[in-house]
Amino acid sequence: MPSLAFRTWGSGPPLVLCHGFTQTSALWGPFGQALGQVATVIAVDMPGHGASSDLSMDLAETADALCETIGEQPFDLLGYSMGGRCALLTALRHPGAVRRLVLIGATAGIDDAAARTERIRRDEELANGLEASGDVDAFLSRWLAQPMFARLSADATGIEARRTSSARGLSTSLRKMGTGAQPPMWDRVGSITAPTLLLAGARDTKFADIAIRLAHAMENASMSLIPGAGHACHLEAPVRTAATVVAWLKSTDPHAIARPAASSAPTVS
Repeated sequence: MPSLAFRTWGSGPPLVLCHGFTQTSALWGPFGQALGQVATVIAVDMPGHGASSDLSMDLAETADALCETIGEQPFDLLGYSMGGRCALLTALRHPGAVRRLVLIGATAGIDDAAARTERIRRDEELANGLEASGDVDAFLSRWLAQPMFARLSADATGIEARRTSSARGLSTSLRKMGTGAQPPMWDRVGSITAPTLLLAGARDTKFADIAIRLAHAMENASMSLIPGAGHACHLEAPVRTAATVVAWLKSTDPHAIARPAASSAPTVS
């Protein structure tokens, strides 16, 4: 199975980051740099994105490729949105690999069959339009114009990094890794024993409600809402969101995480 492209920075226990749809490993910004003060961050490019644009995988295949890419050492895993769904599935498929789990704006899937079918139809329509035009810039403009991203500043959108993904890669991702294509996991999440932190922006009421539902369904989960933030809370409020994650990491494993900070420039593999 092909490996995922990744970049790494920081010092400490391994913390793997899985980004959301249209993003890349270069989009974690100040939030990601703050995490590098307490962990060795391994930020992957998800299939269809960035340097992994040529990879075509569904969520299960991505979860397997993620573990093969990182290797045998157990790691902490953080995922946002699409990346959060992949992180959740990784914890289910590879429980021995995932030491702790952080989910930002993530869901266990659409459990209503009709709604799931409608989501597949909408994603297919988006994928077809993007393939027909080949215009990634226009697609990104429409994607980022959605209300859920209205609070993102121009700098936080990371548009240049998003432009490194191909039309074919993004279209394939919509079809194979979209929320509709994902089998619902609500009946399985209770088997996850890894300590889990569930995050959502307080203004992102849909995913705040989902985080509450996940917290009730999971055995060892806590949750936190980031005040004033929307769906991409780690980009909208990076300092507060990073502080929340770091505090949780320290509280759940203080001896592994609490170590002198080290700064290093990101490297790309």
